[in-house]
Amino acid sequence: MEYLQQSFNISYEYRVFFTQELFDPANRCFADYLEQVASKQYRKKLLFVIDNGFLQYHPALSAQIHAYCATVPHFELVPDIITVPGGESVKNDEPLFNSLIAAIDKYAIDRHSYVVAIGGGSLLDLVGYVAAISHRGVKHIRIPTTVLSQNDSGVGVKNGINYKGKKNFLGTFAPPAAVFNDSNFLLTLEDRDWNAGISEAVKVALIRDSAFFDWLEDNAAALATRNQEAMQVLVHRCAALHMEHIGRGGDPFESGSSRPLDFGHWSAHKLEPLTDFALRHGEAVAIGIALDSVYSSLIGWLPEADMHRIVRLLQQLHLPVYHPLLASAGDQPSPVIKGLEEFREHLGGRLTISLLRAVGKGEEVHQMDLALVAKAAAMLQLVSDAQLTH
Repeated sequence: MEYLQQSFNISYEYRVFFTQELFDPANRCFADYLEQVASKQYRKKLLFVIDNGFLQYHPALSAQIHAYCATVPHFELVPDIITVPGGESVKNDEPLFNSLIAAIDKYAIDRHSYVVAIGGGSLLDLVGYVAAISHRGVKHIRIPTTVLSQNDSGVGVKNGINYKGKKNFLGTFAPPAAVFNDSNFLLTLEDRDWNAGISEAVKVALIRDSAFFDWLEDNAAALATRNQEAMQVLVHRCAALHMEHIGRGGDPFESGSSRPLDFGHWSAHKLEPLTDFALRHGEAVAIGIALDSVYSSLIGWLPEADMHRIVRLLQQLHLPVYHPLLASAGDQPSPVIKGLEEFREHLGGRLTISLLRAVGKGEEVHQMDLALVAKAAAMLQLVSDAQLTH
């Protein structure tokens, strides 16, 4: 038998910048980055795609971008800034997806040019996917505008859209060229989106950093009342923990079945489509965190006192810990249970779920006791009902 074999390594590098007033002429952060990646032999192009809901709160942004980019040498901003809706619905919109592909073709955005996405996590997922499959990979820059995208999804390497009700069924691992977190963009968020994004910080603290969880408890009141200084600390620490996992976890493109940073996500990924995405991703994750924390306690891993700490923190942050879809109906299990099999399919291979041994220490399992899942859901229903009566 004869065969040929080839192997090679590819090095990826990108930076996450933390700043304010990104497109103020006095702020050179974005311009300095572009000048570092510029070519003197030809002009690279920039195509901006922006969440139009975000633009309603920042109506001067398009004009600011045009004026700012005009001062950057060796780059050319295409004539039109594309505006699209935000929110999870964009990841279900095939005509919108096709129109963005057509825009890359129309403006001749090549593999040396950049697509710049400004918006929440869903828009970043969509635009990143569009860029990744155009010309087998156009560079993309992310400018997240929500808590969740600044501290979690926007700093990662994943892109994707939904397919037939399955979250992120179509997608790629394509790291951004750079990420720019402008803390001022968070000031115009609705309270619900501000709170929802904090759930990912709770998640990563629970599986990676007990000291960070202690900090979240100490600062819960400040975060819930939109203290900007506390939020900047949260975003920076959470982003650092996610990037550390990507760089040091040994499997940044998730070629195996392990996804430790998806604690609380197996049920969240099912709750979102079951509610027709009425639940924000961060809200669904909060419910998933509560469910898996109670389950971890029921199997004897997580001390009961720590389980109560987790649920209490989520409530202090004005996050939900229960949804009626978790409830069983007679002999029929909760429809959320189907999320276990879909999560296994999404991972590939065997089911792998992260649970808690302690605050700050996650551990993986490969099966779940459905009776105990139902018991955990029933316990959370009681907690939720008690909260509503106060």
